Amino acid sequence: MHSSTSSSDSSGSALPQISSSGADRLTAADRPGVAQPVPERDVPARPWRPIFLVALVLFALLMAGWEMYWRAFGATPGYYNSNAEWAQQRRRIDAGEGGKTVLIGSSRVLFDVELPIWAKAAGERPIQLAIEGTSAVILLEDLAADPNFSGHLLVGVASDLFFSGFSYRGDVVPYFRKETPSQRVGNTLSRALVEPYFAFYDFDFALAAVVKRQAWPRRPGIPGIDPVRKLMEQDADRNTHIWSKLETDPAYRELARSIWAQRFDAPPPPSIDTPEKLQKVIDTQIQRAVDAVAKLRARGVQVLFVRPPTGGRYLEFDNKVFPRAKTWDVLLARTGAPGIHFEDYPELQGFDLPEWSHLAHADADRFTEALYRIIERDYPQFQARH
Repeated sequence: MHSSTSSSDSSGSALPQISSSGADRLTAADRPGVAQPVPERDVPARPWRPIFLVALVLFALLMAGWEMYWRAFGATPGYYNSNAEWAQQRRRIDAGEGGKTVLIGSSRVLFDVELPIWAKAAGERPIQLAIEGTSAVILLEDLAADPNFSGHLLVGVASDLFFSGFSYRGDVVPYFRKETPSQRVGNTLSRALVEPYFAFYDFDFALAAVVKRQAWPRRPGIPGIDPVRKLMEQDADRNTHIWSKLETDPAYRELARSIWAQRFDAPPPPSIDTPEKLQKVIDTQIQRAVDAVAKLRARGVQVLFVRPPTGGRYLEFDNKVFPRAKTWDVLLARTGAPGIHFEDYPELQGFDLPEWSHLAHADADRFTEALYRIIERDYPQFQARH
């Protein structure tokens, strides 16, 4: 076979032959003006078909083992709570459904307001845009800036998130604005081919997440806070409820509580480590909400704030750090919007909160029914227009 590893320059002088080992190869610096020769190598003869089949079988076995492991742990297939799935629901507003009821907030609105129960009571299935671990303020501002939204807005208030401005999933809005066609196609394929069938397809079960949460030695003086574990199961349109393992597995429930407790017991971040700093942050978040609500109400959007139930140490923490008189009451007074606080309604109390922060699945159904009946009775202007 003719080798391309020898050449001649434009004047006809021969270049040194490059050995097959590459030991005598000259670099571009050694031969100015002459391109580096491209070696040609034969693909070695191998039993490629059996190699491919062995690799395919090994891949299938490893995938099956990973799937069986997480199913044994209690996981079931469900839709992935990704930015793309949030964006899919958000696009509905700009695609002609801007007059609908929209739910925003943090995980309590996401877990505790059941869309089928609301639809049965109201005759309309709302659009679920709440996102876990994230202040509702960023979603409130996003909808305030969208003239296509003209419906009703239920805003969930999780005190520690709303009044601190914490945004664990704050990238959902920028993602929605900049989502590419390939990302949309990828999400469509994921929803059709992966999510309904594989239980391991979850943030908490990713190999990197599993490796990260092992009992690695921690650096001295650096407090360790374990990441929040899987808490929810989600349907195709982001209807969500608490994962049943939190209700049926006492050890897993205690693990979830201990992770919350780490946050309660940790020192506050530098941005709110003094009463003055904390108050400044609270005032800033309330002002952001005031400005957003004003824009929404100017174009006829009805806004209703809701404080869902919490219990145990979570409620104690909120009452201590974000007391109602300095947060919730001020929010309603300054925005002029109505609000439903679970402590003010007997029918919104007495529910099972397995890990203090979210309702058991059956109680979420009852909470949704009770919440809608309060709205129907006390805030008829918020009901869906038919």
